[in-house]
Amino acid sequence: MSRRRTNRPAPAAVPAAPEACPCGLPARYAECCGRLHRGEAAASTAEQLMRSRFSAFAVHDEPYLLRSWHPDTRPDAVDFDPGMRWERLEIVGTGEGGPFHQEGTVEFRAHYREGGHAGVLHENSRFRRHQGAWVYLDGVVDAG
Repeated sequence: MSRRRTNRPAPAAVPAAPEACPCGLPARYAECCGRLHRGEAAASTAEQLMRSRFSAFAVHDEPYLLRSWHPDTRPDAVDFDPGMRWERLEIVGTGEGGPFHQEGTVEFRAHYREGGHAGVLHENSRFRRHQGAWVYLDGVVDAG
């Protein structure tokens, strides 16, 4: 059997799973967000989902990001910038989003490094339950 070559670019390198969890909680990745990424646990709050999604961006876990995105706003694919490294998550505040809520918000600052320069993404994200699970709906990025 022969394989045909295509002109598709090689996929970007996937970062190795970190020891410490990128979400900022004092836990190992495997026991923290890694459990959610592997489907062994589900987020019980909007904040926990936000933290797990930040970690998924840090480790380039596209399947988890797509699974945890509301179907009404989910893109077809996640475009990871190979030159960007997500370094730290700072939760600014939350609104509802607890175990007994149906909707919630999480305001956060996601610190990254791109091309040797530090940057911050400041967003207020909306989350909603879909079929019983917390999912990311959308967010407003603070451009200031």
